[in-house]
Amino acid sequence: MATDRRIEKIERVVANRQQGALVLEDVADPYNAAAVFRSCDALGFQTIHLVFEKEKRFDPQEIGRYTATSANKWLDFVYHDSIVECLSTLHADGFETIATVVEGGEETLQEAKIESARVAILLGNEKRGLTPQAIELSQRRISIPMLGMMESLNLSVTASIFMFEITRQRKHLGGQACFGLRESEANELKSEFLNKNNVVTRRRN
Repeated sequence: MATDRRIEKIERVVANRQQGALVLEDVADPYNAAAVFRSCDALGFQTIHLVFEKEKRFDPQEIGRYTATSANKWLDFVYHDSIVECLSTLHADGFETIATVVEGGEETLQEAKIESARVAILLGNEKRGLTPQAIELSQRRISIPMLGMMESLNLSVTASIFMFEITRQRKHLGGQACFGLRESEANELKSEFLNKNNVVTRRRN
């Protein structure tokens, strides 16, 4: 059973979850993905959509299964066989989709105003980046200007910068009152977290 202190923490975490999602398109290395998951948990992005068209599919829950600090067990994962299917689902659910691109995007992250109630950030393969189809079908294409010799940042750093900036902007636009989970979603997530907490406690004992 969860202690009062643990319940308070779960309630605080749920209260800070956002109407935000991440899309990982054909990410090859599960441990690169795991670094992204940790940032998602830290910044309140609950759902990760995993698209596997070219790369071998992996189970995110298995990556950190035996690691007590793994963020994976506190997140939700949705699988897709194609980027078209993934984006169609997100658009139907009212998400604004943002493709992260290298220098030359239509907007830079510094100048972009991200005000949608629901937003999904797309990140691509470690070497190839997002596919042309993913970029074309996304509603916005935003880049992080690179001032050094390198053309791009690694996967988890890019994800963290985008999520942090979106979170920063949202705090100035009304915070959790505008961008937090709906009441029914928050109640459901709290129940899920309590159940997961009990499972983890039993395993440790």
